[in-house]
Amino acid sequence: MKTSEELRTSLRAIDCGSYPAYKSLAGSWSFGKYMLHIEHVQGDPFAAPSQLSVTVDSRTAGFPAVCWEASWNRTALEDYLLRRFGRQAGRFSRQAKGSGKSGVLAVTIPGQEVLERTDCEARSGRVTLRFEVGFPANGRTINARELEKILFDFLPVCVEQGLLYASTPKEEVAKVIALAEDQHFIRTELAKRGLAAFVADGSILPRESGASDRPMKDAVPFMAPDDLAMTLELPHLGLVRGMGIRRGITLIAGGGYHGKSTLLKALERGVYDHIAGDGREYVITDATAMKIRAEDGRKVTDTDISLFINHLPSGRDTARFSTLDASGSTSQAANITEALESGSRLLLMDEDTSASNFMVRDELMQAVIAREQEPITPFLERALDLWEKAGISLILVVGSCGAYFHIASRVIQMDAYHTRDITAQAKAALVGRPVPSLSAPKFHLPSGGRVVDLSGTHQTRKNYRGNGCRQERLKVKRFGKTAFSVGDQELDLRYVEQLVDAGQTLALAYMVRYAREHLAGQSVEEISAALLRLMESEGLGAVCGNAVVPAGLTLPRLQEIFACFNRY
Repeated sequence: MKTSEELRTSLRAIDCGSYPAYKSLAGSWSFGKYMLHIEHVQGDPFAAPSQLSVTVDSRTAGFPAVCWEASWNRTALEDYLLRRFGRQAGRFSRQAKGSGKSGVLAVTIPGQEVLERTDCEARSGRVTLRFEVGFPANGRTINARELEKILFDFLPVCVEQGLLYASTPKEEVAKVIALAEDQHFIRTELAKRGLAAFVADGSILPRESGASDRPMKDAVPFMAPDDLAMTLELPHLGLVRGMGIRRGITLIAGGGYHGKSTLLKALERGVYDHIAGDGREYVITDATAMKIRAEDGRKVTDTDISLFINHLPSGRDTARFSTLDASGSTSQAANITEALESGSRLLLMDEDTSASNFMVRDELMQAVIAREQEPITPFLERALDLWEKAGISLILVVGSCGAYFHIASRVIQMDAYHTRDITAQAKAALVGRPVPSLSAPKFHLPSGGRVVDLSGTHQTRKNYRGNGCRQERLKVKRFGKTAFSVGDQELDLRYVEQLVDAGQTLALAYMVRYAREHLAGQSVEEISAALLRLMESEGLGAVCGNAVVPAGLTLPRLQEIFACFNRY
């Protein structure tokens, strides 16, 4: 094992040398309380910063056993340590001088959700924190004295203050674990009480802006209507009153700009835990909930949409429907089918982002165009069967279509961000009105088992030491939060709305590459199950198939893994 003093000697030996000499520092170095791993050295001061990590033995880190025992506590601890280390790193970033990226000291900046990441992992008896450093240079000449300052002056403070319990405010750690345990408790209560979601009184649902996911200042706090209110006794916070949305068919109605979509968006994000101060800490939704929308132009492959669409004029088989350019209705039908295949028990929908001809056909249209001339079975005619025969709940935002009042278990009105239960009022308004068609024949659930075509162009490079070419691993690129490419194939995920972190998109890209290399010829279900087993046993970074685990990967849900492969 090489020591920190040996690293200092190596640094001084290459000072003022050419930049590629920095690569000689790659390896592991002991700093006593922690190990420093220099995993990838940038080739140029203007290139992406070098990738480093530190590992601290769990006994040295010193965090109480309760922080490690349950997966939800461990993820909360990892999130807390990453944010804390990041604040320390931010104090020192760019304090070391030089050209290009010289002096950068940074970690991935998390959003409002608490998610499992490769950036900080507390497992296998140690804490691992991955970060980046811009190795300093003057022009393209090594400035080892500045790197020595980063590694020997700045980094020890980041580790001491960011990763060691002895230097951490004990009450902060206790609050982080208490919040994680309270959030997990609510999730278990959802199943016990037959709830699809719970929204605590006092929650702040509106966000700061379209570009910021932080809570809006001076927003109207959420308050449950008395008819829908319930009280939960949490292990740490104690009694919490809020709105319990029972399983079944729930409508969110109201005028424009009164908060309907804001409530739905909070429920979408409620599949994830949130940090303290977010305002949605106690907005908890069934973890399998899937936001469904129309997605014009998406690729659909061998998907059974016959529950909703049949008898196309072209004679195409809708039990194994494929297209490179789906319409609004066919894409929404495919999205529902694929959500059910992924195990979703709750569908979240908004009238504004749905295909109108998919959602309902009014009485006049049915009188003019006969059923046998219309390939689409409206969702209105399937929603009740989905709930009563398959236990699939629905939360739907409606603003202009009253037909869904006929099948609603309850109706919630948003009135200037205040919540009212208007179920009785809505049912009373139906008296004497014609009842639309509310059911359709031949109800069935999709069978799944679709095999993913993982073929594609392989990258090759000439082997100049011999004859022919050798196969290389496909390159992975991420384009923000919405898209990625693996080799020469790009995938657009902009309408998979519960992807909340760019690291989830990057992780999905690596999953696709891993599946291409190891899981060809298997179904979406088999691929997803294999990936989850791999990550459970070896960690999220295992999908990269590298000896070195990169920073920047965030765990997506099973539903997003399905959505990714279904669009591939």
